[in-house]
Amino acid sequence: MAAGRKPLRTIGTAFVAAPPAGARIRTRLQTSENESAALAEIGNFLGALYREDYAHRAAQGKLSPKEQAGSRRERKPGLTATTSSRWAGSMTRDSEDQYRLAMMAARQEVKDLTAAITAIEKRLVLPVRVATTVQKIAPGTKTGYRDGQEHFQKTRRLAGLRNRLTDAMDRVEAGLPRVVHGSGRLWRTRQSLDAAGLTEGQWRGRWDAARMFLTADGESGVTGGNQTIKVLPDGSVHVKVPAALADRYGSFLRFHEPVRFNHRAQEWLDRVQARHAVRYDLCYDAERGRWYLDASWKAPEVPVPAVAALRAHHTLAVDLNAGHLAAHVLDGHGNPVGSPFTVPLALNGNQTRRDGLLREAITRLLGLAEARDCRSVTVEDLNFEDARATGRETMGRGRRGKQFRRTVAGIPTAKFRDRLVSMAFSRGLWVIAVDPAYTSKWGGQHWLNPLKQKTPLATRHHAASVAIGRRGKGHALRRRSDGPRSRQWTRAGLPLDHDAPGLSPAPCSALPCTSGSPPAHDAGQARRKRPAGGPQHRPGDATRSN
Repeated sequence: MAAGRKPLRTIGTAFVAAPPAGARIRTRLQTSENESAALAEIGNFLGALYREDYAHRAAQGKLSPKEQAGSRRERKPGLTATTSSRWAGSMTRDSEDQYRLAMMAARQEVKDLTAAITAIEKRLVLPVRVATTVQKIAPGTKTGYRDGQEHFQKTRRLAGLRNRLTDAMDRVEAGLPRVVHGSGRLWRTRQSLDAAGLTEGQWRGRWDAARMFLTADGESGVTGGNQTIKVLPDGSVHVKVPAALADRYGSFLRFHEPVRFNHRAQEWLDRVQARHAVRYDLCYDAERGRWYLDASWKAPEVPVPAVAALRAHHTLAVDLNAGHLAAHVLDGHGNPVGSPFTVPLALNGNQTRRDGLLREAITRLLGLAEARDCRSVTVEDLNFEDARATGRETMGRGRRGKQFRRTVAGIPTAKFRDRLVSMAFSRGLWVIAVDPAYTSKWGGQHWLNPLKQKTPLATRHHAASVAIGRRGKGHALRRRSDGPRSRQWTRAGLPLDHDAPGLSPAPCSALPCTSGSPPAHDAGQARRKRPAGGPQHRPGDATRSN
């Protein structure tokens, strides 16, 4: 490896994303004033019991699987006496799941704090830069913080992080994670109602709505797939009333207006008629004053095709950026087809609006893929969780660093990946995930000029999408492989195995070249003999290692 040049990181293998494990659909529940009041009372009553049950479970700490089952058997009879056996089963099961998720979050907090502390400690031991008018730093030289003031502030931050880490490790060791029923973000909003533009009454309505418990797990072999919250094929809704409130509302709370699902309605109806398990969740939107009904079920297992089987067909390569999606269609040989696309992705407004804008962008992408006869969508396997956790220490400082961190935090990588996989699967498309290393850099180096020859408005992001698609198809990211480029059989352009006996020159049509002439700056490279490089090496980078 040449001095001063970093080795290339190992490129991961492309893979096909697994289809969603389940399906979830939502519809609005039309209720009268009396029905809404009764449902809210039931939800608040069950929510108080659920929080009490979770407190008992959390106080027990870490338990083995056998001890967990025994704990549920001990807690369930007390809940059954005031609710029902099915409500008690849903609450104890949800308490166990909530505790498991809380422990995972606590362990992740320890991991994130450890990474941030390590990043600061590595920088603090380095000498502080000397504040001079002109300061030249040799490439590759590691320096500390820019001045003594920043060095001092980082020592204070380090002390605070260490205190938080000690507290987090104690909670993980004791098995007592922190859980805020009703959302920790909403609880913090209570301390700044003026900044949030809420009154105390508005906040209280949202807080009470978030703390309701109206969740019923599905049951196979029963009418409607659920005996607690039952939705019949005609759309009529029946909610089991807890025993403590049965004298006021009866055994079941029946709603006058039936519900109707629009998305995946036939799939839901088939499950209900076949008496397969369906889970239902009732939630109240205090801001709009509306009730919603969610239905979810486990999806059947579908064999995932191999990447090689999808590489022979067209694919839509997508580059996720802040504010837009850059896409390009590639054929089975890895060549760009047609013109690139740009799909706006301006996520603004509240959470519901952002979610709708994300779905709209994905719908447009999938429509383009279907119109171009694509069998797959190729994207980068992005994960910014670690970067977001230690962003203040590893993603720049000052105004530019803060702006970059906000940009990274604003890219919905997890939601985009999950929604894309789910929506693509419903349309018969598969998602291929590739390693994101060097796609933007090498795409701009090898594909930006060729794309601009045909589409002058092509950007570096479109070139990156081409690099993503070629990596998904197993091709090199550069435009041409080692060998002759213009029908010439010269010594400088011979393949590496040119000394093999019986080897004859290959016709130009057999060469792995793309259509169109190469860029002007590649003409000199055609006359140089380049050592063999891996498919991810750039031209002339034989000194680098994977």
